[in-house]
Amino acid sequence: MTKFAETRPDPLDGAFNSDWLMGQSFPPVEYVVPGLIPEGLTLLTAAPKIGKSWMVLSLGYAAATGGLAFGKIPVQQRPVLYLALEDGQRRLQGRLRTIGVQDGHRLLTMMTSTPPGVSAVETIAAFLERHAGQRPMVVLDTLGKVRGVYTGNDAYQKDYGQMSALKDLVDAWPGTSLIVVHHTKKAGTADFLDSVSGTQGLAGAADSILVLRRDRHTQSAILNVTSRDAVEGEYAVTLTDGSWTLDGAAQAVQQREAVAGLGDQMTELVNLVGRYPEGIRRQELLTLMHMEPGTLDTYLRRAAEAGRIEKAGRGRYTPVRSVRSVSSEEPGAPNLTVLTQLTPTQEGATA
Repeated sequence: MTKFAETRPDPLDGAFNSDWLMGQSFPPVEYVVPGLIPEGLTLLTAAPKIGKSWMVLSLGYAAATGGLAFGKIPVQQRPVLYLALEDGQRRLQGRLRTIGVQDGHRLLTMMTSTPPGVSAVETIAAFLERHAGQRPMVVLDTLGKVRGVYTGNDAYQKDYGQMSALKDLVDAWPGTSLIVVHHTKKAGTADFLDSVSGTQGLAGAADSILVLRRDRHTQSAILNVTSRDAVEGEYAVTLTDGSWTLDGAAQAVQQREAVAGLGDQMTELVNLVGRYPEGIRRQELLTLMHMEPGTLDTYLRRAAEAGRIEKAGRGRYTPVRSVRSVSSEEPGAPNLTVLTQLTPTQEGATA
């Protein structure tokens, strides 16, 4: 046997069985924004000039002060480093004043460049280590300032490798978080994850992905969230004077809850009503559903009684504005209780 073979580790070193695993006790997931942004690496993407820098600035200030994220969600106080690598000090000061900040806060540290010869990765690592135990948060705005331009067959591996290096930084210090700001592609896509600029290696290495979509010259937007540890779905947000406000679960989230446990025809009906927030009339539903009048009336009555849809007036129906506790009207289906409002629990998760 060679010396190399004698010192080579067993390929199964580090393996564990499920019996051992189930006997372990792990700390709960730490949340920067309860229910939306957990610890680890988060990739926030949006088209240029949509307001993503305003969003992370407000989030950073809320985290540093222990204030309200998105104007509504209480967050725990923590040290924050905002690497605003596309901005200058004057612009940052103006933005802070626009969102109502007068005196700033000592726990919000800002940098518009890194020291000569020091990479952004080194700066992030130093901040996380220096504040270990305090659940620090870092914002890197933007990824484009530190990311190479990759083409060819190995572009995916290079993208994944770079994001993995950033993920390793926060994984080394449990409870810490890094939000990386990035751009979306110019072309529209059906799946919001496909809108992330670059290869899928960028999204694949992240713990959470947030995609902000807003039409030009409008204040309303949709925030798509997918994550290993947070509530997944779409959330309605509004930009007003530089501040983003969470309006609540958007229609797609509410509809998913509203049709839980339903049969095909009832699901089709509830989803159809859900496409008309201003309301849709019974006669229109008859035309679109191709259903007998008596059968449609039965389904409408059951759906309204169960809280799946709302009757807004004589012969007019709307999607539920806030999904309450609802029970299934399908024979043999289990009773379901759902809540779409983000209600932080003591542990920082959502009820």
